[in-house]
Amino acid sequence: MMTIKQTEVTVGEVCDGYVNNDEQGGRGYGGRLDIRPPYQREFIYNDREQQAVIRTVLAGYPLNVMYWVRRSDDAECPYEVMDGQQRTLSLCEYVAGRFSVDFKGFGNQPADIRQRILDYRLTVYVCEGEPSEKLEWFKTINIAGKPLNEQEIRNAVYAGPFVSDAKRHFSKSNCGAYRLGRDLVSGTPIRQDLLKCALTWMADHETRAGHRQSVVGYMAEHQHDPNANNLWTYYQNVLNWAITNFDPAKFRKIMKRLDWALLYDNYHDKTLDTAALARRISALMQDDEIQRRTGIIPYVLTGDERSLDLRTFSESVKLAKWEEQGHVCPECHREFDYEFMEGDHIIPWSKGGRTTPDNCQMLCRDCNRRKAGK
Repeated sequence: MMTIKQTEVTVGEVCDGYVNNDEQGGRGYGGRLDIRPPYQREFIYNDREQQAVIRTVLAGYPLNVMYWVRRSDDAECPYEVMDGQQRTLSLCEYVAGRFSVDFKGFGNQPADIRQRILDYRLTVYVCEGEPSEKLEWFKTINIAGKPLNEQEIRNAVYAGPFVSDAKRHFSKSNCGAYRLGRDLVSGTPIRQDLLKCALTWMADHETRAGHRQSVVGYMAEHQHDPNANNLWTYYQNVLNWAITNFDPAKFRKIMKRLDWALLYDNYHDKTLDTAALARRISALMQDDEIQRRTGIIPYVLTGDERSLDLRTFSESVKLAKWEEQGHVCPECHREFDYEFMEGDHIIPWSKGGRTTPDNCQMLCRDCNRRKAGK
């Protein structure tokens, strides 16, 4: 059962033991609070926004309510800031002497003003409960300021040794996952794009293996694992296979954002003729009939032309051909209204046919489906 408790903490308590670096992120509250976990984005507030936080405290005005989550017992820190991260960082950075307001840093303030800042009370709601309940709550409160994205929320809800280890590989600038996958995977480590990709690939992999899975389900199942070695190993296997068989130096433009895990699961145990594949891919990249070039690699493996989004006949060409045929399908010799007929390549693209008027015929839907299925 989820509980949400209101409490108050002082600025001095939150700033106690404050550190902020790439390895640990931002921590305070005597080392018990993750203010900015290493797997979350960098500090976002600009100078004016930081100073506004301090002026609010100096004036004695209330800051908006902050939200913390109580993590599982095996998490690195028992608490994490879910909403109010940038306000908290602004307070800690000021007390640490990192910036000034009206030409005065914290150390330049009179003793009574410094004490007033340290004694300023922050209203905090602390959430503790089941992961599914936290997910719904975080989605509800995550509406103001600079909201967390979906994966950042999941990381907080399922915080534990698994996430802590996963962030070493996937969530730091220039991390191993980025260095390996920068030509193949979209997004940035700091916003959790690489971790989300790896988790999605692993969940789909397990589903294909017969264990129906989702990202949330996988994180919940492995939350208390001592490490994320299985996830990291699978990610490396997938991308090393892709790099070995499809040279990013040649085909970088068409390799990003592919579902490499699906291709790996289906083809990694087959010996591919990489030289022949490279020649075929190079030729296809020059084919102006192909409108989706990122579908070329899936096509050379699967043979499914739908991945290529091949050019189709324009409405004017199809209408002219329909009139020329006297509204009759040349396969079944029946007459059809225009909306019940489809443009077809007389010579298929796979056999060298082009999307030109002289290669167009209008077939009824049934005949066109039968021809496509052959």
